[in-house]
Amino acid sequence: MKKIRFMDVSFRDGFQSCYGARVKTEDFLPVLEAAVHAGTDNFEIGGGARFQSLYFYCQEDAFEMMDACRRVVGPDINLQTLSRGANVVGLVSQSRDIIDLHAKLFKKHGVSTIRNFDALMDVRNLAWSGQCIVNAGLKHQVVVALMGLPPGLNESYCHTPKFYLDKLREILDAGIPFDSVAFKDASGTTTPAVVYETVRGARAMLPAGTVLEFHTHDTAGMGVACNYAAIEAGIDIIDLAMAPVSGGTAEVDILTMWHRLRGTDYTLDIDHEKYLNVESMFIEHMDKYYMPPEAKEVNPVIPFSPMPGGALTANTQMMRDHDTLHFFPEVIRNMREVVAKGGFGASVTPVSQFYFQQAFANTVQGPWKKIVDGYGRMVLGYFGKTPAEPDPEVVRLAAEQLGLEPTVQDVHDINDRHPDLGVEHNRKLLREAHLPETDENIFIAATCGAKGIAFLNGDKPLGIRYKKDVEAEAEAKKDEEELKVTSSSKALPERLQELIRPATRGLSGNYLVMVDGKSFNVVIADGVAMAQSVAPGMHAVTIPQMAPVQQHHGIPVTAPMPGNVVSVAVKVGDSVVEGQDVAVTEAMKMEASVKSPASGLVIAITVKPGDSVSAGQAIMYLE
Repeated sequence: MKKIRFMDVSFRDGFQSCYGARVKTEDFLPVLEAAVHAGTDNFEIGGGARFQSLYFYCQEDAFEMMDACRRVVGPDINLQTLSRGANVVGLVSQSRDIIDLHAKLFKKHGVSTIRNFDALMDVRNLAWSGQCIVNAGLKHQVVVALMGLPPGLNESYCHTPKFYLDKLREILDAGIPFDSVAFKDASGTTTPAVVYETVRGARAMLPAGTVLEFHTHDTAGMGVACNYAAIEAGIDIIDLAMAPVSGGTAEVDILTMWHRLRGTDYTLDIDHEKYLNVESMFIEHMDKYYMPPEAKEVNPVIPFSPMPGGALTANTQMMRDHDTLHFFPEVIRNMREVVAKGGFGASVTPVSQFYFQQAFANTVQGPWKKIVDGYGRMVLGYFGKTPAEPDPEVVRLAAEQLGLEPTVQDVHDINDRHPDLGVEHNRKLLREAHLPETDENIFIAATCGAKGIAFLNGDKPLGIRYKKDVEAEAEAKKDEEELKVTSSSKALPERLQELIRPATRGLSGNYLVMVDGKSFNVVIADGVAMAQSVAPGMHAVTIPQMAPVQQHHGIPVTAPMPGNVVSVAVKVGDSVVEGQDVAVTEAMKMEASVKSPASGLVIAITVKPGDSVSAGQAIMYLE
């Protein structure tokens, strides 16, 4: 009977898939320790979105998290992280010196192995990062990135077994050093047949004894079948997870896969009772975290619009933050066209984020009205060569809107020339902010940008969604809709006005207000509220003007899409010209400039940094 090894990805990809990567270290360390005692010797504990998310949402340092994990598991357990080739653990591709620093720092902070992938499968993007990983004394697991294509597309080569084996041959021909090979399907859309043929072909191509690992998600409901296909084809290791971060957008559960192998020629060789106990403990420790319902769903749309499990909930969490979750079904539908016209790069971060951002822009601004920066740079070649040629019209639009020409240059050469990348640039940023110029701080600044500098300066907002907070939000929304009060300390008209004023900012419609048992019908429209008694025998109480927002005249300057205001570049009294950038908004890790629609004088500004805005909302007025 063949023993199939596994890597437990609960503490990186499980968190990323189910909680948008927003989990505190102290809440999972006891479970990690218990899993070691149960028999697991191979864990994924960082990298990917679990680097940035600690600084952005968790008020924690990722290097300290890695140190803590190593202390808990001891010296002999394999701790693995995920790297995105030239992007390492950020969404922006980096210069060679930052890529090298990544490997050295992760080695310093207790990592054993780095899994290294490039979503475009441009082998040039794996060569330098792979060499740096090996030079730092780490094990390098090189990746062939998989994805199933939607049916009906005019594409017969990309994302077939031949395509994947050709890419593996390119890795071998390039002389990239590696210790193992992973076949990584972040969207869970590759069919079992393609998995089988790819792994079988790789086993025949590679030297005997080469370790092969397979990674997939259960987002499309095919996780168990694909894992078993990989096992039958000769895989050595499969990626699994533990409840509550298993199934759905995450990986197949350890116990589920153990059960599937019963009665076959394969075994995980685990004590299932021990893992039942660890999973019970894990569920208890994670109970306070809000898990979005979509995190545990099998979604039949995903094979047609591939969205990685690790990105799906991260995006829906951000959509909740920006009150744009109602766009999600249409965004997912628009993914299909965006993938096809973008050149069929594998839907895995950062390319999956580019796809989602472009689909989001196509949804809220109109099809191809706005080419987002990441997607545009990708189709123009600034992140490497896409598997197929992008749509020529999209390339033209990207070049026109971004002011860039298409390129076939090596990404590393482009980035090494970039004045805002590299160790010395980020050292300068730290110096200007009066921060210690340590290697860790340099890397945080490089990969996390302005938010990283803010974190180091002590600005550490908490972005975790706990159950109690979500429940409180739901209750507050319910109260807002019902507009109920019980206070009797003020005169009736004054209490009504105090109550309704916040609602007029974003609501419209008919509402029932209860004040001291008296019922009032409230109509809110265009920022004005009217209240009238509907209780039997009561005189009408009418409040004709209750809007706290001044009614402005002039030319409105509107937000191009929903999100948060990052900055406002002008003040009242400033003169602006048509097309001038007057503000910046951010949504889905994507900044959008707000441009003046005309030349004129700023007469009113209605928002400030940090405010949420909806698409088309006026943020200032001109005359």
